[in-house]
Parts: sequence; structure tokens; C-alpha cells
Amino acid sequence: MTSSIKTAQAMPAADIKIRSAAFEDVPFIVMLDERATGHSKCCYWRELFAHFAQTPGEGRAFLVAEQQGRLVGFIAGEIRAFEFGAERCGWVFALNVDQDIRVNNVGTRLFEALCERFSSAGVEKVRTMVDRDNDLVLAFFRSLGMMTGPLIQLEKELD
Repeated sequence: MTSSIKTAQAMPAADIKIRSAAFEDVPFIVMLDERATGHSKCCYWRELFAHFAQTPGEGRAFLVAEQQGRLVGFIAGEIRAFEFGAERCGWVFALNVDQDIRVNNVGTRLFEALCERFSSAGVEKVRTMVDRDNDLVLAFFRSLGMMTGPLIQLEKELD
């Protein structure tokens, strides 16, 4: 964790503004993710942002939450169609909120903003993948009305 992430103060949800991410936000996104996961993935976040920035408004969104001019969270998602036989739906790829202000509904506001964009594009369903052992994230998404879907992830270790 770097010292440039400052502890956020509990603020009313009205003080949170959601907007599209800008290139200048990527260092914050990297730091917030590293703080949550313990892994620095600078290249990953730069590449994901570049992918989303190439064709904005075409079924993908990378949003950030600001509180009094300071970034406190982000979400990234995209509309995908017919992969694995599934109907066209929105996918949440990443969602992270500064752990010091999680009680202020920032994650909920980010999720709702992304869902509004998906809905405006004619999507009727949203999906994500969650580590089955991450009770906090599972509880969060379930509180938003999400439940187990029809797909099962399979994996195999490669030699």
C-alpha cells in the first residue's frame, strides 16, 4: 500500500459523484486494487482502461466514484453476447471501494450506475464472477439482488 491513499471520512451518499474514469485515475485504481488484493497489477489496469477507452459508449463502462474531489471507488463492466450460449447481458469485471468508506453505499451506487448504462443499451440481466470463499463480496452482490446463475466455471491447471 502506498501512502497516497488517504483515509476517507464517512460522508453522506449525496457527497458521492459517479463519473467515467479518466487516464489520470489509473494510478488510484492500481493503488486501491493493490490495497485490497495485496498484488500490484499496474499493466493489467492500464490495459483494461485502454480497452474500455478505445470504444466508449459501445456497451462498456469504466466508472469511478468521487467524494469531495477524491476517488473512493471504481467499477468496470461490459455487455457481452452469446458467449457460452448465454443471452446478451452485462458483465461486471471489477468493483472496488476504499475499505474505509464501504458503509456509505459507494459500491451500490457504482453498481446501479453501471446497471443503468446496461439497461439503456437494452440489456435485461447482469452477471459477474465471485470467489466462492469471499463472503463479503458474495453478501454484497446478494444484497443487490444477484443470485447464482445458470453457468458453472470450470478450470484446469496447465503444466
